[in-house]
Amino acid sequence: MLKQKWISAASSMLLATATVCGAAAMSMTASVPQAQASTQSDYQQASATEADLKSQLAGVDSDLANQILELNDLTNNKIPAAQAAAQNAQQGADQAKSLAQATSDRLAAAQKDKSDLEAKIKKTGVDFDDAKAGVAAQARESFHGSHAADVMDVVTKSGTTKDFVDKMQSSAAVTRSEANAADADANTLGTSMNRKQRLNAIETQISKLKDQADSQAASAQQAAESAQAQQSSLQALRDQGAQARASLEAQKSSLTTQSSQQAAQLAILQSQVDAENEQFGNQQADPTQGTSQQGSAGNVQSNPSPVAAAPSPVYGGGGHPSGDSGNAYPPRQCTEWAYLRRHQLGLPVGSYFGNGGSWANSARALGYQVDRTPSYGAIVVFYPGQSVGGHWIADPYYGHVAIVEGVWGNTIAISEGGTGFATFPANEVLNDAYNYEYIHN
Repeated sequence: MLKQKWISAASSMLLATATVCGAAAMSMTASVPQAQASTQSDYQQASATEADLKSQLAGVDSDLANQILELNDLTNNKIPAAQAAAQNAQQGADQAKSLAQATSDRLAAAQKDKSDLEAKIKKTGVDFDDAKAGVAAQARESFHGSHAADVMDVVTKSGTTKDFVDKMQSSAAVTRSEANAADADANTLGTSMNRKQRLNAIETQISKLKDQADSQAASAQQAAESAQAQQSSLQALRDQGAQARASLEAQKSSLTTQSSQQAAQLAILQSQVDAENEQFGNQQADPTQGTSQQGSAGNVQSNPSPVAAAPSPVYGGGGHPSGDSGNAYPPRQCTEWAYLRRHQLGLPVGSYFGNGGSWANSARALGYQVDRTPSYGAIVVFYPGQSVGGHWIADPYYGHVAIVEGVWGNTIAISEGGTGFATFPANEVLNDAYNYEYIHN
């Protein structure tokens, strides 16, 4: 069991900046409860600084201490920043590609208009009056239809053929307007122009669209290259993190103090969670990929079977119905993180366990094993108003849930979600593990 003094310092040192698990829930009325989990009501935010971390590594070999510092910085600072930059760059690339495609489609439509008009010119000549032909067609249709009386009214009140055509053109315009058949391009290239004028207008439009399409295609290509560069930078950092994690894993046994051992272990756990999040996201895009799992001692265990996003097996590990029909939890809340993380680990979890504080009872009703013994991958439940390791208080209405990432006697490391945390997920160490209930298989 670790000393109280170190745990308090370690939680301040390594806890990701966090506030509310369900901050938005405060604005909701009690009559419409949501499946959110925890709102911190009395929590003094602590920041993990390099100076605090170094103080816990006093006496540790400088190279090994620097590895711990480096891995902590990579996981909690550099990788999240690079991930945000990569996401923003990808969004920009997608928008640029969409804009370029829209302009390309307009160009193709204009080119088709030109081709169609050139075919008409070839067939009936450049001076053919499409407007009068259209009016004549409408007149013939009207005479044979139910509007013959209207056409006859126009004819009988027309003193000349020109008067008849003008009135019919006006009637046709009204019809087009009422049918909402005229669009911007039709107005620009309308039948009021003769064929030569319309051809010139289309050619001018094509020239402008070509320039616009070329410019937008170049911008889209540049945006795509920028997104790829950002993604490559992110991957390089993650590769660096994997190397640092493996090196630290191999050397952590040489650490002689409890505080340095726990600092190293939590740095490894945080890095491993990030790696599994990445792998889980990749596996969603390519279901043929496998996943890896990490044991409570921090060792990576191979899992060749892909983890399905949703739903999980109909029956849980204990032979009971899992209650899983897909992710039904609000984005970035701790309930959603618990659901996603259990899927990453290939463990059963329900879709409608409710707010965080109700998860133990919901799981118990389905036959899950629920007790007060922590284990790697278990869901730890904090009831409404319950202290979370003495660091903060779970919301008096929603409660809170998290996932156990490491166990050392009465001390556990957890990962947790929530809109108020600086990262998703966040991590912290609790030294009162037996005060909580845990959902197993």
